[in-house]
Amino acid sequence: MADAAVTTLERVTWDLSDLLDGGGIDTVGDDEQAVSALLDRAEALADSFSGSYEGRVAELDGPQLVEAMKRLAEISELAGRAGSFAHLRFAADTEDPANGALVQMVSERGTAIQTKLLFFELEWVEVPDERAEELLADGGLGFARHYLRTERRYRPHLLTKPEETIATELSVTGRSAWTRLFDELTSSIRVELPGEDEPASLDVALSRLVDPDREARRSTAEAVTAALQPGIRTRAYVFNTLLQDKSIKDRLRSYPHWLASRNLSNEASDESVQALVEAVKGRYGLARRWYETKARLLGIERLADYDRMAAVTSDDEEIQWDQGRELVLDSFASFSGQAAGVVEHFFEDRWIDAPPTPVKRGGAFSASTVPSVHPYVLLNYTGKRRDVMTLAHELGHGLHQTLAREQGVFHQNTPLTVAETASVFAEEIVFGRLLGQAETPESRLSLLAEAIEGQIGTVFRQIAMNQFEDRVHSARRSEGELPVERFGDLWAETQAELLGDSVEITDNYRSWWSYVPHFIGTPGYVYAYAFGQLLALSVYRLYTERGDEIVPAYLEMLTAGGSRSPEDLARIVGVDLADPGFWDSGLELVEEQLDAAVEAADAVIASRQDQ
Repeated sequence: MADAAVTTLERVTWDLSDLLDGGGIDTVGDDEQAVSALLDRAEALADSFSGSYEGRVAELDGPQLVEAMKRLAEISELAGRAGSFAHLRFAADTEDPANGALVQMVSERGTAIQTKLLFFELEWVEVPDERAEELLADGGLGFARHYLRTERRYRPHLLTKPEETIATELSVTGRSAWTRLFDELTSSIRVELPGEDEPASLDVALSRLVDPDREARRSTAEAVTAALQPGIRTRAYVFNTLLQDKSIKDRLRSYPHWLASRNLSNEASDESVQALVEAVKGRYGLARRWYETKARLLGIERLADYDRMAAVTSDDEEIQWDQGRELVLDSFASFSGQAAGVVEHFFEDRWIDAPPTPVKRGGAFSASTVPSVHPYVLLNYTGKRRDVMTLAHELGHGLHQTLAREQGVFHQNTPLTVAETASVFAEEIVFGRLLGQAETPESRLSLLAEAIEGQIGTVFRQIAMNQFEDRVHSARRSEGELPVERFGDLWAETQAELLGDSVEITDNYRSWWSYVPHFIGTPGYVYAYAFGQLLALSVYRLYTERGDEIVPAYLEMLTAGGSRSPEDLARIVGVDLADPGFWDSGLELVEEQLDAAVEAADAVIASRQDQ
């Protein structure tokens, strides 16, 4: 990347001060003092709230319940500002001890506040169903109605108040502490890449796997494996501990299987999730077909795992930050001026942190923070075309989160199964723009290849990872603590089920489960990517068929946030999630993209043979 582009990119850092301004407090002083002041205010309000309502939730009438929920929302906003600031500052620099200390302080104090409020949920779910429905009918409760209704689904899984208090207080030194440790361990991994003077972060190293030179890919993969080895037993111990932690909690809370609590939080039935998994597994052949095509493009008999992301042409366009920004903004504007206006704020108001740094958390995300502020986006932008797609993806999240702010703290965020809709839709819009600009068969193939590999990664690979999680959780519960080698066996086994004979799984690849954060921080999360991808593709298909006609309904769905069930949200845009054929319909869209990619590949192969 040119020096001028590096200079531009290095200036794209976020300004977190918005999280500390406001909230009804005096924020004069350093950041730590401002965070403490937010928590002081939240704690005082929590004390007042418990004094007003503990022991009498069942006695509340409609207006009193409305008032109680408004007070809870204020507490959540204050604590959310503090927590968001601490976690975002930590994500930008995981190696500064002050950042880690701030996260821990916020976690401990936030837990203390949560403990004071535990009674409310426990008392609310015990209100008789008929009386609860009468209360939920109050006209002033729209900002919390769906939240309150869904909370009642947890009644069979809640413990007594003393037990819930103990569980909440111990969470500070439990899952949250282990997750933070895992983030610190993976963020500190440095990869000694061949030919480079300085070690690279894991994200930068993995981005090298697109190199058209096979030896460069192989040596990069070996370097990544070597970098993963020193701490792998520690990371495996973290994983083992959290697997057992979940097993204990599932048993105490009477969840029938390891994924049940995730399905409940996603507002998805066990049956619908299993139908998704089986539908995707039944079409694993689509991924294999692409990898067999890719082997022909690369001129090799069979891909190895380190070849999966290889560029299939020399058209590896570099897109500098300013170019990427304009492309994404233009793409959003092409379907909605309102959407483009929202997204522009992320660039203009410093809501993005883009440059890769050695101390930064890997990957990318959009953090919704709290409705009274705005989302923030973290990237590790290396100038590759796929980084532009990632930018579009995260800004899709950001658009969704921003539009949903008007729903308030209880309804801003959607279940994970719907959360990917806007991000994938945004990717498709940008992809269409890039494909329209492709001037050569090689450029067109490069884009189509990246697109189908994105589909494979988001649909098929995520379900394969779901199957890895399923076997890991089951094995931990039946076999006890799992050695590193057992994790590797299960990882290779579930990857082989996806890849079949199309890709060789090398011994080096057996440790690559050990840096995936979702397995640690959000067990069961990964199937939501496939769910959201297929939903988003269905919505995008409607957009390609109906054009601007669907835009108002699409923006209405995003603005609704989590105020309705996933089925009701999808219904806004004319998608029926209850249709047994829904998943097959989405997978047919993936197959159409695969057909286009294979056709482009055949044309390029024929052209090369003629030369």
